Amino acid sequence: MYLPYLEQLRDLKNAERAVGMASYHKVKREYLGLTNPQVNDLTKQWRQDMSVDQRVEVAAGLWQTDIYEARLAATKMLTQARIRPDDAVWQLLQSWVPDFDSWALADHACAAIQKRLVADPSRLDQVEAWTTSESLWTRRAALVATLPWTKQNHPKPDELASRDRILGWAASYAPVQKQFIQKSIAWWLRELSKHDEQRVRDFLEQHGEHMKPFARKEAAKYLKP
Repeated sequence: MYLPYLEQLRDLKNAERAVGMASYHKVKREYLGLTNPQVNDLTKQWRQDMSVDQRVEVAAGLWQTDIYEARLAATKMLTQARIRPDDAVWQLLQSWVPDFDSWALADHACAAIQKRLVADPSRLDQVEAWTTSESLWTRRAALVATLPWTKQNHPKPDELASRDRILGWAASYAPVQKQFIQKSIAWWLRELSKHDEQRVRDFLEQHGEHMKPFARKEAAKYLKP
């Protein structure tokens, strides 16, 4: 079912731009050279005429091609706040996490995962298992996918509990010196500092010594002197 949609992506191929993308992303896979707006426009059009089940089927097929723009389109097919029922969407998104091998596709997929976590926060139980994965990209995804819990200005008790739970994951990452893990901690803390400065200060006081200097600096970027 996905093949006609893949052909629409191929019809827009830009060979020169594809070479540059391959060099930039540094992950060996096929690139078509499309821009993000091009993929956005296509997937927005596709979604209008599809049921949830059809979107899941097409997204699954596009992801399996391992073509950059096809995977990008797959994530965008499922990035929407209101999807009901969404169990099949959640299961498909989870199945992609072990495939993450670079920040770009992982971040787009995590944008879709964020929507499903907000729709059903009990899914954080499953995300917690990612935090002990051998894959740094899977561990990183646990923080990127939970960024919505940094953003509440007036969090409810259960949201605060989730915030503290995720900060616990970040604390377990602090001694891990891999750059992308450190960046994910800094990103989470930096965003949280806009809404909950004290928790960020407390985290840095307790765990900052284990973080890389650049990550501490980035995490504290918006803290008042």
